[in-house]
Amino acid sequence: MQTLTIAVDAGGVAHITMTRPEVFNAFNELMISELSQAVEHCEADPGVRVIVLAGAGKAFSAGADIEWMRRAAAASEQANLEDARRFAAMLQRLAECPKPTLARIQGLALGGGVGLACACDIAIASSEAKFAVSEARFGILPAVIGPYVINAVGPRQAKRLALTASRIGAAEALHMGLVHEVVEPGELDAALARWVRELLASGPQAQAEIKALFAQIEVGPVSAEVRELTAQTIARVRTGAEAREGFAAFLAKRAAPWAPQ
Repeated sequence: MQTLTIAVDAGGVAHITMTRPEVFNAFNELMISELSQAVEHCEADPGVRVIVLAGAGKAFSAGADIEWMRRAAAASEQANLEDARRFAAMLQRLAECPKPTLARIQGLALGGGVGLACACDIAIASSEAKFAVSEARFGILPAVIGPYVINAVGPRQAKRLALTASRIGAAEALHMGLVHEVVEPGELDAALARWVRELLASGPQAQAEIKALFAQIEVGPVSAEVRELTAQTIARVRTGAEAREGFAAFLAKRAAPWAPQ
């Protein structure tokens, strides 16, 4: 691939790294296509348990490449629609991937870079990271990334970020739920490794079921339909091989004498 690399370690962790540091990992048509392919590849690989999305160099991602945006402005509305649909499909593939996804954020995360972070299940940031939903500064709006930003921080905070397009620091991003943890720059990889260990300790089928179920449940009253969906899901999963193995392992551990860790 020309705009990113994929490396899978012995533990089943796939590292997808955007490699356009000269433009702060801003993405264009090619990177969007390659990100979709990379996530699809990791999803299909049974050896991959967890996906980490990162950016090479000083930044996570500065969002849309300005040259890509310039080409889009000169293109027809139909061409722009097809372009936007490809971007939307890439974010959906990332968000709906059945395997846990983590964003490793350093430096800038702007515009679509914020969208990538919000589409991941977990986002971890360096304390020096800066975030901005910056589209309005260019006379456009964060349309495709909007649903993911709203899901991450809520409608009021998302609207504030989009209307002002102002940059916020990592501490404020943590406070509003845009990221899950903030650490000092030198501790970012250690924190990432800790989150990965926690994810690898859970059953992969259970994690896939969690993501599929939670994607169908909206915040609000628990309706009869939601109750039935949750009941049918747990009934099906409890009879699966992974659940049987998990219960057996738990019971065996509980029966064993406690040992010092």
